[in-house]
Amino acid sequence: MLKGAVLQKVAEKRFQRELGRYSGKQPGPLVVCIGGIHGNEPAGALALEIVLKKLHETNLPFRGELIALAGNVRALNGGVRYLQCDLNRMWLPDRVRQLKSRQADQTTSGEEAEQRELLEIIETALARHNGETVFLDLHTTSSEGSPFAIISDTLPNRRLALELGVPVILGLEENLDGTILNYINELGHAAIGFEAGQHRSPVSLRNHEAAVWLTLAAAGCIKPYYVHELYELQQDLKRSSSGVPQVMELRHRHGIGKTDEFVMRPGFFNFSRVAKDQVLATDRRGNITAPEDSLLFMPLYQKQGDDGFFLVREVNLFWLKVSARLRSWKADKLLRYLPGVHRLPENPDALLINTRIAHWFVVEVCHLLGFRKHSQSQQEDRLIVSRRRQSPED
Repeated sequence: MLKGAVLQKVAEKRFQRELGRYSGKQPGPLVVCIGGIHGNEPAGALALEIVLKKLHETNLPFRGELIALAGNVRALNGGVRYLQCDLNRMWLPDRVRQLKSRQADQTTSGEEAEQRELLEIIETALARHNGETVFLDLHTTSSEGSPFAIISDTLPNRRLALELGVPVILGLEENLDGTILNYINELGHAAIGFEAGQHRSPVSLRNHEAAVWLTLAAAGCIKPYYVHELYELQQDLKRSSSGVPQVMELRHRHGIGKTDEFVMRPGFFNFSRVAKDQVLATDRRGNITAPEDSLLFMPLYQKQGDDGFFLVREVNLFWLKVSARLRSWKADKLLRYLPGVHRLPENPDALLINTRIAHWFVVEVCHLLGFRKHSQSQQEDRLIVSRRRQSPED
């Protein structure tokens, strides 16, 4: 009955861009939450409305401001992932600059209109706020499985994501271009992606509510003991993630094209253990197998999307502590003096690495020091890494 009630509520709902705002009397951080940047993922927007309703009803003490936004309103109200193109792949800096340079009547797709409206609200909020800012991007998946958080690996992002008590995925931003999380991170703000579970599951709605409350608490907007349900919600999140490693890194993305005829094998869910050479899916060329023993997540069981599946592996928490210490010592400055490593003249935050010379654990060392893989050419043995946008903590 509960699942049916959630589905009925989604079917009847008509979303607006601004789901609501809530401000405290005391200054504090700005928290911007976005639900439904993919239109077939309404649970995040619904959860934000629940949190806002409880905030206004209880009038609990609050520092700073919460702004809750619906992502792709037209797609949400149409019940589809997107109209013409994926709104969460359109946030490349050059593309955003081009969009801002054009008049509103020159937009070429429904998603460009959506992006323009989102961008205007976000930039206005950032312009009038001079303190800490945190973004929370709420998602669901087409498969069942444990909730998880996705971050670009900066120290503020780590701190906030670990407060959620769910598995944390590192390195996804190196394989997905144009996400809103990447765009916000490059502006120098903390940004967390939260995947709550299956699209229409009532559990996902509850997980999203927990994530919003926990983010508000971690940011310092609220005291946890004012939210009576918070402990129970937090325990539910931990139970749903039981048995899954706390931190993982992305090892492989299987991208798909429109003519691939990709079909995921049934029965997989987030963090299913898979063995090397195990058949995971098929396409017009035949079987698609796992390149190594790993954990599978976000298998594609829907028509729209260009990510077939991802593979991840566990990260030992010892290395997170090592990287935090190295970054506090500014050890990244030493990387440019190693053999085979050169600075890019046009970008002081980027390095060109000759992997014929520097070939031992190059990407792993760069990750420890706060760099992300930007591009690589197998023919020329060239690897370009760029320093993640730093905050005072880094």
